[in-house]
Amino acid sequence: MRTVRRLLYRDIVWSVVFVAIAFLSLFYFIDFVDELDNIGRNGFTLVHAVISAALEQPGHLYELSPICVLIGTIYAMARLAQSSEYTILRTGGLGPVRALRLLALLGLFFGGVTFLVGDYLSPLSEREAVLLKASFRGGLALGRAGVWLKERRNNGDERAISINVARTAANGELEGIRIFELDTDGRLRTRIEARTGRVGPDSVWQLEAVERTDWPTPEQALTGASVSLKRSASMNWPSSLSASVVAAAVLPVSTMSTAELWRYSAHLGDQEQASQRYEILFWKKALYPFACLVMVALALPFAYLHARAGGISLKVFGGIMLGISFVLLNNVSGHLGMLRDWAPWVAASAPGLLYLVLSLAAFTWLVRFR
Repeated sequence: MRTVRRLLYRDIVWSVVFVAIAFLSLFYFIDFVDELDNIGRNGFTLVHAVISAALEQPGHLYELSPICVLIGTIYAMARLAQSSEYTILRTGGLGPVRALRLLALLGLFFGGVTFLVGDYLSPLSEREAVLLKASFRGGLALGRAGVWLKERRNNGDERAISINVARTAANGELEGIRIFELDTDGRLRTRIEARTGRVGPDSVWQLEAVERTDWPTPEQALTGASVSLKRSASMNWPSSLSASVVAAAVLPVSTMSTAELWRYSAHLGDQEQASQRYEILFWKKALYPFACLVMVALALPFAYLHARAGGISLKVFGGIMLGISFVLLNNVSGHLGMLRDWAPWVAASAPGLLYLVLSLAAFTWLVRFR
């Protein structure tokens, strides 16, 4: 059995690696050509284009890993079936259950690699790619309305606080900061505007070029109190919003790990904000490595197809179509989950469960009736 395991694992791993290199080479070329338009703008050079395109590849590897596993496994198993090697292995005692168990272990290995790439390598490289491009564009644009964050405080006087950040600078500073504090009756009590700011490790915002406006309460206004306006060069504003929460709101979702998605969705839920999108993304990212296990199970039935059922190229083409359909369904299920208000874990796990059932059904039919 050790010899059989070594034979299967060696062929499948090398096939998956070859397919991954082929896909990454294609995507690197596309990304590099796309970056060529930026050469010469604000000091962006050919070297920066090469680096920027390279930083995009871990994200592509994470997204394509299930397809690479499926195509590589189909190619290896179909080649063994075409050369009658798999028939010899079956004659030697490699039963369907044992073959499924061997491929399941290999699928878990690929899932572990996918998890490491998606949770550590890909977020780091995506963050560096975003910061590299922002350094040549003068900062990171956050849309016409910027980014909004919310928090609540209750220090004897409950306040609802809304924070708007217009953009981020090339050095990572927040620009165009506006802070609105409302009391329990929804009246605006304090407005703070700052040109730039940073979030310290202790969640204290260090604001620069600050203008603070305080409105009196109705009771204070009756006694003659007026609106207070203060300007200062700098100001420390304590908050419960940590630097990681602010980064999650400012940077793209692709730069967030599974744990960061969980913390940010929990923060949105605590602040009574819409968190379903990030909950679905969390479950999709948490369950995505298990798609590799589904893919090897989907590839195993190809080993039981006779050579007359089609050549290797036709089977590989079928694997590509299956992989593309899985990715499309995986993306569509998230949007359907938001539209139909499905439970986040249902929307994230539905494509994988569907393809797992299809693979096991095809495997059972081929083994028992063919």
